[in-house]
Amino acid sequence: MASFHQVESNLDEIAAPSPIYDPSEQPVRREEEERARLLPPTLCTLGYLVFFSIAGTLLRVAVESLTFYPGTPLNTSVVWANVGGSVVMGFLSEDKKLFMDNTGPAGKKSIPLYIGLTTGFCGSFTSFSTFIRDAFLALSNDLSVPVVQVPSAPNGGFSFMALLAVLFTEIGLSLAGLMLGAHLALAVQRWTPRLPRWIYTVLDPLVVILAVLAWVAVICLAVLLGESGQNSTLWSSTTWRGPVLYALALSPPGCLARFFLSMELNGRLASFPLGTFAANSGGTAILGMAYALQHSTAGGSGIIPCQVLQGVMDGFCGCLTTVSTWVLELSGLRRRHAYFYGGASVLIGLCLLIVEIGSLKWSIGLATPACFDPVKTEY
Repeated sequence: MASFHQVESNLDEIAAPSPIYDPSEQPVRREEEERARLLPPTLCTLGYLVFFSIAGTLLRVAVESLTFYPGTPLNTSVVWANVGGSVVMGFLSEDKKLFMDNTGPAGKKSIPLYIGLTTGFCGSFTSFSTFIRDAFLALSNDLSVPVVQVPSAPNGGFSFMALLAVLFTEIGLSLAGLMLGAHLALAVQRWTPRLPRWIYTVLDPLVVILAVLAWVAVICLAVLLGESGQNSTLWSSTTWRGPVLYALALSPPGCLARFFLSMELNGRLASFPLGTFAANSGGTAILGMAYALQHSTAGGSGIIPCQVLQGVMDGFCGCLTTVSTWVLELSGLRRRHAYFYGGASVLIGLCLLIVEIGSLKWSIGLATPACFDPVKTEY
């Protein structure tokens, strides 16, 4: 059985080449590169993953809310979160000074803070499952538009064009964000400081405590404040409180599951990262089931069940799936491998949602979830 320090190098945030890299120089990504020997995942690493998964989810939900408004040029909810996470991932992957220490260029790959920022924060800030959900909703002509009612597409050809628009926009902008982050790292490299060792000495034990406290706090808040309230205020369950608290509580399990899947599976095939593929496909399948239950007449009929299902989609599935790691892998694969891996990821995810959500929509129809129905949420 492989030791932890052998399998941890399978994390593509760690083992993948920098985004500013010509994949045609090698037949397969990383085949001629020496994989870094890394330390076992310590309690500090897990603490960073828990803490940054909560932070990434909170920021993703906030960005989705801020960028979804009447007249928005892009009405896919998660696009700017995916772009932002990809920019940060590109910067961290290309940076050669911020996390440097006396161990040389490979030093940052064994630093828990670096793993927490890339796998934890960037992976949780971005969401592959939400991106595929938006692609399916575009295909089914159900993509939300924050304006007055608009007529339905006259035929399926318009929905197909909407699907292509979502795919090209999300993937293209995320890849562009990855390159932008890498170019920013190169541009400011002269002025980028090196984090001193004492920061790790202070932060590593502190983040374990903060991670536990933050996770316990959001669980308690979700249990105690899930539905109470009589008026439609900021703290009422008709706004952000209930769904977001459940999402934050369910974020760490999704992030940790993706972390261990990547460690175990990503090294099996150099040309096809199985761990990220399994996490993205599995998370999309779970999101499809939760979405179908939430929009059925029985599964999401109550306020609390509806909020919990929304938390599963935004929290667990959002952190189990990732776009930032996915586009980093695409940039490091040879062209034909990248097209095959990227196409398979999108096609499998879309087919899963067509079966899970499409079978409900095109049979009995999708009902309005109770937690988003203004009539049912009045107290």
